[in-house]
Formats: sequence, C-alpha cells, structure tokens
Amino acid sequence: MLVAPSQEVVVSAPGKLILMGEHAAVYGHPALVAAVDLRLTVTLAATTSEAVELDLPQLDHRGTTPWEAIRQLTLQARRTWENRFSDPRSNPIAASGDPALQARLGVTPAQLVLLTLGETSNSLGEDFPKGVRLRVDSALPVGSGFGSSAALAVGVAAAYLALRGVALEPSRILDISLDVERRQHGTPSGIDNAAVLLGGLLWAERDAANRLECRPLESSSPLLDRVRVFHSGAPSESTGEVVEAVRRRRERDTTGVDQLLEEIESCTRELRQDLETSTLPERTVSLIRRCQGALEGLGVVPTPTQQLIRRIEAEGGAAKISGAGSLTGEGAGSILVYHPEVSNIDRWSFLRSWTPLPVRFPAPGLLVQST
Repeated sequence: MLVAPSQEVVVSAPGKLILMGEHAAVYGHPALVAAVDLRLTVTLAATTSEAVELDLPQLDHRGTTPWEAIRQLTLQARRTWENRFSDPRSNPIAASGDPALQARLGVTPAQLVLLTLGETSNSLGEDFPKGVRLRVDSALPVGSGFGSSAALAVGVAAAYLALRGVALEPSRILDISLDVERRQHGTPSGIDNAAVLLGGLLWAERDAANRLECRPLESSSPLLDRVRVFHSGAPSESTGEVVEAVRRRRERDTTGVDQLLEEIESCTRELRQDLETSTLPERTVSLIRRCQGALEGLGVVPTPTQQLIRRIEAEGGAAKISGAGSLTGEGAGSILVYHPEVSNIDRWSFLRSWTPLPVRFPAPGLLVQST
C-alpha cells in the first residue's frame, strides 16, 4: 500500500488471542491464532520541532523527547540485545534460552514507542528526522495475552512510514516490529506481530528451516461465535517465568512433557479441521477439555482457575487458558469459554469473579484509517 506524505496519519492494529497451541509452539508445534476486534489506534502528526511529543492517555504519560535521545536509546537497546542474544555460540545467555533473563530486557510502553520510531527512522536512512506528535489509544488489556506490545510496534511503525509517504509493505513492517519486540522480550516467536499485522485467523507453524510461517485460514464454522472471552486476573508470573518453568519441567520429565505437547498439537490440528467446516462439530467440548487438561499437566493453570473451569465443565461447557497462563495465584490471564448454546454462558453466576471482555474474532489486521 502506497500513501502520499501527510501531515497527519491515523492507523489501528488489533489485538490477538491464541486459540490453541500455546506452550507447544515454543517447541516447534503449530498454533492457531486469531486477531480480535479490540484495537490500538495510533494518531501521528508532523510538527516543526526536532522532537517527539508523546501522549499515552491510558498510561497517564505525556512527554517530549529529542530525536537525538531517541537515536541513542535505539542504538543502546540494539547493542544490549546483540550482546545477550545475537550469537548463541559465544553467548551463554543466548545459548541458555533463559526466558527469565529475556524478561529482564522489558522496556516501558513509552520507551517501546520511542524504540519503534527510532528503528523505523533508521530503516528509512533519515539523518535528521522531522518532529512528530504521537498519541496512542488502546482498548487492549496489558499482560493478558492480547499482544498489546506487538500491536503498538506494528501500529507506530506503520503510522510513521505512512506519514513519510513510504509504501506499507507487510514484510517491512513485520521486520521493524519484530526488532522492537526483540528489545523487549529477547527472542519472541513473531506470532503476535504477524497476527496483529495480517489479522484474521492464522495457522502458525515452523518450516523445515525453523522459519515461522503464518498462513491465513478461511472459516465458515459457527464455532467461534460460541466462544466468549474472560479475564481471570493478571498472572502472578511473567510469560518468561512461566515458559521457563515448563522448560525445567521438561528437563526433569522429557517423555511426559513431550506427550502433553503432542496432545496439544493433536487438539490444535483437530480444531483447525473443525474451523474449516461449515457445521458445528460435536467434539468441540471434548477437544477444548483435552487441550486444557494438557495445559494443566504442564503446570501453567493455577488451582483457583482450574476450579472454575471444572464448574464450567459440569454445566456442559469447556474452557481453556489463552496464553502463557500462570504458576500460582488467583488469575491466569485470558480464558476462552465455550458452550454449544452460548446464551448459557451469560447465565453462569459463578463466573462473576472473571471479567467478561467484549471480544469477537477473527478481526481485520492493520488498517490505515486516515491520511
């Protein structure tokens, strides 16, 4: 998509949810992911200054940063990442694949915006960038498996390219946003970035060369219309800590954990088949229960969440976590709840401790709303 240089640009990017395949995807198994209709909107306008003015109302953050400081921040973040992760052969941190160490690279949302602007400007070879005023409005819950940081990186990169009149090539936006995600998470899979950029329903799988491929799926099934999304509470641990706990469990019991990961893959492939049909399969309830059981076997669903899911199952439904989950505490982030008669879900008073989220999927990916 090619746009002319503009004085103001508005773009939006969706959030995403993993339908099935979480944790198994870390070990090369496929995942089903869908963009959701909660969106993050970036409004970017040109100014006559030599700085970036940020307005992040959801975070109660406003500030102005000179471009030179942004360049230094971008360079330092890149060097830090390269020192830790770029060469596993000579770098013990990179070789360890320790997600807990990766999580310590986390940057603030304001820094994430500045890093995205810095990386995008660098990709254009700009020596003296012009000033901009940038506002982000987001309906995406943070830290709940909705891909909020990926949506931010994709949205800001696309908005800056559009403001400068540069073609919005998906591969270019994906490369920039993935670089930014690396500064925050170390070695992300790229699934979140692809999902919020492309939108829709995606099949994510690694090829023989270990490259991630995200292919769009067409679904005429009524199945997703019967799924409701709830927030069970913020996980007590970061994604990195949960992934690391699974890795340690696998070191202690490789055979047992691999069997659970293979069960998740089997469920994921069966769900794909069901989504590609125009009927409502009878096996969906048992399929979701099987996948949830495997996730519980991995130890990523805390007891209070398991107890509520058992209540859902007793009522003829099924539920599973969507995302990394949690090791302890009350909450496990986003939960997908399914029942063939979806109106039943609304009547379950025992779910009042979870927050219902007005989410529908699949949703469009990156949109240029105005230039």
